[in-house]
Amino acid sequence: MPMALGPDLLLVAGSFAAFRLLNRGVERLMPPPPSARRNRWKWRNIWTSLAHSVLSGGGALAGFCLYPGLHEDLVGTHPPGAHSLVTVSVGYFLEDFVDMLCNQKLHQSWELLFHHSVVIVCFGIAVLLHQYVGFALVALLVEINSIFLHLRQILLMADLVHTTCYRLNSIINLGTYVVFRIATLAWMTRWLFLNRQHVPLATYTVGTVGMAIMTPMNIILFYRLLRSDFFKSSRDTRREKEK
Repeated sequence: MPMALGPDLLLVAGSFAAFRLLNRGVERLMPPPPSARRNRWKWRNIWTSLAHSVLSGGGALAGFCLYPGLHEDLVGTHPPGAHSLVTVSVGYFLEDFVDMLCNQKLHQSWELLFHHSVVIVCFGIAVLLHQYVGFALVALLVEINSIFLHLRQILLMADLVHTTCYRLNSIINLGTYVVFRIATLAWMTRWLFLNRQHVPLATYTVGTVGMAIMTPMNIILFYRLLRSDFFKSSRDTRREKEK
Protein backbone atom coordinates (compact mmCIF):
# COMPACT_ATOMS: atom_id res chain seq x y z
CA MET A 1 0.00 0.00 0.00
CA PRO A 2 1.24 3.52 -0.74
CA MET A 3 2.57 5.33 2.33
CA ALA A 4 2.27 9.02 3.26
CA LEU A 5 3.30 11.15 0.32
CA GLY A 6 4.41 14.21 2.32
CA PRO A 7 7.99 13.10 3.13
CA ASP A 8 8.53 11.78 -0.42
CA LEU A 9 7.32 14.97 -2.08
CA LEU A 10 9.39 17.02 0.35
CA LEU A 11 12.51 15.02 -0.55
CA VAL A 12 11.79 15.44 -4.28
CA ALA A 13 11.41 19.21 -3.78
CA GLY A 14 14.56 19.35 -1.64
CA SER A 15 16.52 17.41 -4.26
CA PHE A 16 15.24 19.72 -7.02
CA ALA A 17 16.32 22.78 -5.00
CA ALA A 18 19.72 21.30 -4.09
CA PHE A 19 20.61 20.46 -7.70
CA ARG A 20 19.32 23.87 -8.79
CA LEU A 21 21.61 25.57 -6.26
CA LEU A 22 24.52 23.40 -7.40
CA ASN A 23 23.79 24.37 -10.99
CA ARG A 24 23.84 28.07 -10.06
CA GLY A 25 27.05 27.85 -8.08
CA VAL A 26 29.11 25.37 -10.07
CA GLU A 27 30.99 28.05 -12.03
CA ARG A 28 32.55 29.27 -8.78
CA LEU A 29 33.86 25.77 -8.10
CA MET A 30 34.69 24.85 -11.71
CA PRO A 31 35.18 28.01 -13.80
CA PRO A 32 34.63 27.33 -17.52
CA PRO A 33 37.75 27.45 -19.70
CA PRO A 34 37.79 29.98 -22.56
CA SER A 35 36.58 27.33 -25.03
CA ALA A 36 33.42 26.72 -22.93
CA ARG A 37 32.46 30.33 -22.16
CA ARG A 38 30.17 30.60 -25.17
CA ASN A 39 27.95 27.92 -23.67
CA ARG A 40 28.06 28.54 -19.92
CA TRP A 41 24.67 26.97 -19.17
CA LYS A 42 25.80 23.67 -20.71
CA TRP A 43 29.01 23.73 -18.67
CA ARG A 44 26.93 24.15 -15.52
CA ASN A 45 24.43 21.52 -16.66
CA ILE A 46 27.06 18.86 -17.31
CA TRP A 47 28.80 19.35 -13.96
CA THR A 48 25.43 19.13 -12.19
CA SER A 49 24.62 15.95 -14.10
CA LEU A 50 28.04 14.52 -13.22
CA ALA A 51 27.36 15.12 -9.52
CA HIS A 52 24.06 13.21 -9.81
CA SER A 53 25.70 10.34 -11.69
CA VAL A 54 28.40 9.91 -9.03
CA LEU A 55 25.78 10.03 -6.27
CA SER A 56 23.17 7.77 -7.88
CA GLY A 57 25.48 5.34 -9.70
CA GLY A 58 27.70 4.86 -6.66
CA GLY A 59 24.64 4.75 -4.41
CA ALA A 60 22.95 2.07 -6.51
CA LEU A 61 26.07 -0.09 -6.46
CA ALA A 62 26.39 0.36 -2.69
CA GLY A 63 22.68 -0.36 -2.25
CA PHE A 64 22.95 -3.86 -3.69
CA CYS A 65 25.95 -4.53 -1.44
CA LEU A 66 24.29 -3.19 1.72
CA TYR A 67 20.84 -4.69 1.09
CA PRO A 68 21.27 -8.27 -0.19
CA GLY A 69 17.48 -8.75 -0.13
CA LEU A 70 17.16 -6.41 -3.11
CA HIS A 71 18.69 -9.07 -5.37
CA GLU A 72 15.93 -11.50 -4.45
CA ASP A 73 12.94 -9.15 -4.46
CA LEU A 74 13.06 -6.16 -6.81
CA VAL A 75 9.37 -5.41 -6.20
CA GLY A 76 8.52 -5.53 -2.51
CA THR A 77 11.85 -4.75 -0.84
CA HIS A 78 12.27 -1.02 -0.28
CA PRO A 79 14.97 -0.18 2.30
CA PRO A 80 14.90 3.50 3.30
CA GLY A 81 18.28 4.34 1.79
CA ALA A 82 17.42 2.84 -1.61
CA HIS A 83 14.00 4.50 -1.64
CA SER A 84 15.56 7.87 -0.77
CA LEU A 85 18.11 7.53 -3.57
CA VAL A 86 15.38 6.93 -6.15
CA THR A 87 13.39 9.87 -4.73
CA VAL A 88 16.42 12.18 -4.94
CA SER A 89 16.90 11.09 -8.55
CA VAL A 90 13.32 12.11 -9.39
CA GLY A 91 14.18 15.59 -8.09
CA TYR A 92 17.33 15.69 -10.20
CA PHE A 93 15.59 14.62 -13.41
CA LEU A 94 12.90 17.24 -12.84
CA GLU A 95 15.59 19.91 -12.34
CA ASP A 96 17.50 18.83 -15.45
CA PHE A 97 14.25 18.78 -17.46
CA VAL A 98 13.49 22.37 -16.44
CA ASP A 99 17.09 23.46 -17.08
CA MET A 100 17.09 22.11 -20.64
CA LEU A 101 13.61 23.43 -21.34
CA CYS A 102 14.68 26.94 -20.32
CA ASN A 103 18.12 27.04 -21.95
CA GLN A 104 18.13 24.82 -25.03
CA LYS A 105 16.14 24.79 -28.24
CA LEU A 106 13.57 22.00 -28.44
CA HIS A 107 15.03 20.44 -31.59
CA GLN A 108 18.36 20.05 -29.74
CA SER A 109 16.99 18.63 -26.50
CA TRP A 110 13.82 16.69 -27.36
CA GLU A 111 15.51 13.28 -27.04
CA LEU A 112 16.75 13.96 -23.51
CA LEU A 113 13.47 15.63 -22.53
CA PHE A 114 11.63 12.52 -23.71
CA HIS A 115 14.11 10.29 -21.86
CA HIS A 116 13.67 12.29 -18.65
CA SER A 117 9.87 12.15 -18.94
CA VAL A 118 9.95 8.35 -19.11
CA VAL A 119 12.36 8.12 -16.17
CA ILE A 120 10.31 10.53 -14.02
CA VAL A 121 7.13 8.51 -14.63
CA CYS A 122 8.78 5.14 -13.92
CA PHE A 123 10.72 6.30 -10.86
CA GLY A 124 7.66 8.23 -9.68
CA ILE A 125 5.66 5.01 -9.60
CA ALA A 126 8.34 3.35 -7.44
CA VAL A 127 8.45 6.33 -5.08
CA LEU A 128 4.66 6.70 -4.70
CA LEU A 129 3.87 2.98 -4.38
CA HIS A 130 6.97 2.07 -2.35
CA GLN A 131 7.36 -0.84 -4.75
CA TYR A 132 9.78 -1.65 -7.59
CA VAL A 133 12.50 0.29 -5.72
CA GLY A 134 14.95 -2.54 -6.42
CA PHE A 135 14.06 -2.40 -10.11
CA ALA A 136 14.60 1.37 -10.11
CA LEU A 137 17.94 0.84 -8.37
CA VAL A 138 18.99 -1.51 -11.18
CA ALA A 139 18.11 1.28 -13.62
CA LEU A 140 20.34 3.68 -11.66
CA LEU A 141 23.34 1.42 -12.33
CA VAL A 142 23.23 3.03 -15.79
CA GLU A 143 24.49 6.21 -14.10
CA ILE A 144 27.89 4.56 -13.58
CA ASN A 145 28.40 4.87 -17.32
CA SER A 146 26.91 8.38 -17.27
CA ILE A 147 29.89 9.49 -15.16
CA PHE A 148 32.17 8.89 -18.14
CA LEU A 149 29.65 10.28 -20.63
CA HIS A 150 29.63 13.56 -18.69
CA LEU A 151 33.42 13.58 -18.30
CA ARG A 152 33.62 13.16 -22.06
CA GLN A 153 31.44 16.23 -22.59
CA ILE A 154 33.52 18.25 -20.12
CA LEU A 155 36.74 17.30 -21.94
CA LEU A 156 35.14 18.18 -25.27
CA MET A 157 34.08 21.60 -24.02
CA ALA A 158 37.52 22.19 -22.50
CA ASP A 159 39.06 21.48 -25.92
CA LEU A 160 40.99 18.47 -24.58
CA VAL A 161 39.99 16.04 -27.32
CA HIS A 162 43.55 15.28 -28.42
CA THR A 163 44.77 14.18 -25.00
CA THR A 164 45.55 10.87 -23.33
CA CYS A 165 42.90 11.65 -20.72
CA TYR A 166 40.20 11.94 -23.38
CA ARG A 167 41.33 8.76 -25.12
CA LEU A 168 41.39 6.80 -21.86
CA ASN A 169 37.96 8.12 -20.91
CA SER A 170 36.62 7.11 -24.34
CA ILE A 171 37.72 3.51 -23.81
CA ILE A 172 36.30 3.33 -20.26
CA ASN A 173 33.14 5.05 -21.49
CA LEU A 174 32.51 2.41 -24.16
CA GLY A 175 33.31 -0.44 -21.76
CA THR A 176 30.96 0.82 -19.05
CA TYR A 177 28.37 1.62 -21.71
CA VAL A 178 28.19 -2.05 -22.68
CA VAL A 179 28.24 -3.36 -19.08
CA PHE A 180 26.16 -0.81 -17.18
CA ARG A 181 23.88 0.52 -19.89
CA ILE A 182 23.19 -1.97 -22.69
CA ALA A 183 23.53 -5.11 -20.54
CA THR A 184 21.53 -3.55 -17.69
CA LEU A 185 18.68 -2.52 -19.99
CA ALA A 186 18.70 -5.99 -21.57
CA TRP A 187 18.53 -7.60 -18.12
CA MET A 188 15.66 -5.31 -17.09
CA THR A 189 13.73 -6.16 -20.26
CA ARG A 190 14.28 -9.88 -19.60
CA TRP A 191 13.17 -9.50 -15.96
CA LEU A 192 9.95 -7.76 -17.03
CA PHE A 193 9.19 -10.49 -19.55
CA LEU A 194 9.85 -13.35 -17.10
CA ASN A 195 7.84 -11.71 -14.30
CA ARG A 196 4.95 -10.36 -16.39
CA GLN A 197 2.43 -12.58 -14.57
CA HIS A 198 3.43 -11.09 -11.19
CA VAL A 199 3.37 -7.44 -12.26
CA PRO A 200 0.10 -5.45 -12.51
CA LEU A 201 -0.89 -4.75 -16.12
CA ALA A 202 -0.61 -0.96 -15.81
CA THR A 203 2.88 -1.15 -14.27
CA TYR A 204 3.98 -3.81 -16.75
CA THR A 205 2.78 -1.63 -19.64
CA VAL A 206 4.65 1.43 -18.37
CA GLY A 207 7.82 -0.64 -17.85
CA THR A 208 7.59 -2.32 -21.26
CA VAL A 209 6.99 0.98 -23.07
CA GLY A 210 9.89 2.50 -21.15
CA MET A 211 12.25 -0.30 -22.16
CA ALA A 212 11.00 -0.13 -25.76
CA ILE A 213 11.91 3.57 -25.83
CA MET A 214 15.19 3.41 -23.92
CA THR A 215 16.75 0.44 -25.72
CA PRO A 216 16.84 1.89 -29.28
CA MET A 217 17.82 5.33 -27.93
CA ASN A 218 20.83 3.82 -26.17
CA ILE A 219 21.84 1.68 -29.16
CA ILE A 220 21.78 4.81 -31.35
CA LEU A 221 23.85 6.73 -28.79
CA PHE A 222 26.37 3.87 -28.64
CA TYR A 223 26.74 4.03 -32.44
CA ARG A 224 27.26 7.79 -32.28
CA LEU A 225 29.91 7.44 -29.58
CA LEU A 226 31.71 4.70 -31.48
CA ARG A 227 31.71 6.75 -34.69
CA SER A 228 32.70 9.98 -32.96
CA ASP A 229 35.49 8.71 -30.68
CA PHE A 230 37.01 5.95 -32.81
CA PHE A 231 36.09 6.77 -36.41
CA LYS A 232 35.67 10.52 -36.19
CA SER A 233 36.61 13.31 -38.53
CA SER A 234 37.56 16.81 -37.36
CA ARG A 235 34.17 18.00 -38.69
CA ASP A 236 32.33 15.54 -36.43
CA THR A 237 34.29 16.68 -33.38
CA ARG A 238 33.70 20.36 -34.12
CA ARG A 239 29.98 19.79 -34.69
CA GLU A 240 29.58 17.84 -31.44
CA LYS A 241 31.43 20.48 -29.43
CA GLU A 242 29.13 23.22 -30.76
CA LYS A 243 25.89 21.39 -29.84
